[in-house]
Amino acid sequence: VGDPDLCTSPHIVNALIDAAKDPDNHHYPSYLGMPAYRQAVAGWYNRRFGVDLDPDTQVISLMGSKDGVAHIPEALTGPGDYVLVPSPGYPVYSTGALFAEASTYEMPLTRENSFLPDLDAIPKDIAKKAKLMWINYPNNPTSAIAPLSFYQEVVEFARENGIVVVSDNAYSEITFDGYRAPSFLEADGAEEVGIEMHSLSKTFNMTGWRIGMAVGNKEIIRGLGIVKTNIDSGVFNPVQYAAIAALNGPQDCVADACRIYQERRDVLVSGLTKLGFDVTMPKATFYVWMGVPDSISFAARMLDETGIVVTPGVGFGKSGEGYVRFAITRSADRIREAVERMEEVSW
Repeated sequence: VGDPDLCTSPHIVNALIDAAKDPDNHHYPSYLGMPAYRQAVAGWYNRRFGVDLDPDTQVISLMGSKDGVAHIPEALTGPGDYVLVPSPGYPVYSTGALFAEASTYEMPLTRENSFLPDLDAIPKDIAKKAKLMWINYPNNPTSAIAPLSFYQEVVEFARENGIVVVSDNAYSEITFDGYRAPSFLEADGAEEVGIEMHSLSKTFNMTGWRIGMAVGNKEIIRGLGIVKTNIDSGVFNPVQYAAIAALNGPQDCVADACRIYQERRDVLVSGLTKLGFDVTMPKATFYVWMGVPDSISFAARMLDETGIVVTPGVGFGKSGEGYVRFAITRSADRIREAVERMEEVSW
């Protein structure tokens, strides 16, 4: 699974400890996030992407980006509406829509199209009924990346069809070989049609802390906030203080993590290539997406014959068939052992 095995940096942990000792932080937190946290998010977005955000109206705290992914369909969609979801894609894009009683339309992500959705292939009647479109780059599970020009196309498509775009950018900081992932909000007009969700989980090894953010169009953020005030009571203040330390503090821990993941990626991809498997070197995320004849049977054989767990691609949607996903969230030595086990099997 996509759960980093690396430790949260000490300066982040210490910020949590110090804040937890303050009795004033033992009460209900703000629904939308402390002003200091929202200011830290806005500052980080400006430094990282050059995007200017009003922390009072364009930023909201999330209990991890999954919180926002699951709940925003409640704010934007209902029976008779469509949600455009990538296939393969994070399963919660679809289940969130189903809980809101909306229908889903799967946008196939194919190797031939660099795992980007073909917007022209979306039926016109579906596009007109769609209220929400999900995009996710760097991508889970394919590890594909998207250029800013693609985001510009998405903005124009959303304008033409009256669709809200939500960009799930949780993996933007896990990149290799000098690549820097853009934000959807860098595209001209993006803030008119959508928002972006981000998480501290992957960037700062804080998956269990449950802290993230949604940023962008203030009316969409307001709608998400209305839903959340009826569902949760905000993020524990000490966790927000820890997040502030992460966003405003030294970013060496992020660079160190990327170096570790890059070494692991190189070990795994090199080993799989030598074994003759159909695999491409990813430039981002901690996933490796590998082509196989049948995803479920291959995953079962991997487990039975090598003791290695991989995720069948079909579990991420119909277009995920023919692939499996590896997660490089184990040490390089452990990955070398996995490759050695695979070498003992006749594939």
